[in-house]
Amino acid sequence: MNDIETYFPNLTALQKQQFDALPGLYADWNAKINVISRKDIGNLTLHHVLHSLAIARYISFVPGTRIMDVGTGGGFPGIPLAIFFPEIHFLLLDSIGKKIKVAEAIAKEIGLSNVEVKHARVENEKNKYHFIVSRAVMVLPELVRVTRKNITTEQINALPNGIICLKGGDLTAEIQPFKRMADEISLSKYFAEPFFQTKKLVYVSLS
Repeated sequence: MNDIETYFPNLTALQKQQFDALPGLYADWNAKINVISRKDIGNLTLHHVLHSLAIARYISFVPGTRIMDVGTGGGFPGIPLAIFFPEIHFLLLDSIGKKIKVAEAIAKEIGLSNVEVKHARVENEKNKYHFIVSRAVMVLPELVRVTRKNITTEQINALPNGIICLKGGDLTAEIQPFKRMADEISLSKYFAEPFFQTKKLVYVSLS
């Protein structure tokens, strides 16, 4: 939790409690259903929760924003973001049923009322959202192709509606088709830990 409070000092007591609960809950579930690498579960707060919260450093969503987390797995980045933005509605979507079961159980356990989970392929999702978020789920052109239909024309945030994804490595080729409407941020700008040196946030405007 200390890593999170270092960067987000204004959390409410409830948010602190919810973030504090995550390592234990994920460790318990991960022993039954492997959603996080077993050798990485001890780094849950830094590698998964804080990593997800990079999106909260990039944009502060206004109340009423609707967000779809594509390929959420066990709930990243959706669950940490839903804790941080309690007035935002999140759909956590994944095509693997056992993973979405973990996300659903953890969201329920910590009392997240702003989260909906769905076991489905994104290609079949019809509803509209202001933003799509994801964490290294597919290459950017493919993500744009399958989610463009889900972006609403209603604009309520300072940032135009689009995709915000967390990735690593050299993204030059992935971003090339969108370079006029894309923003690439190194996460070392937000977080000092060495883990973030190779991590990136990419935003693509789709409105």
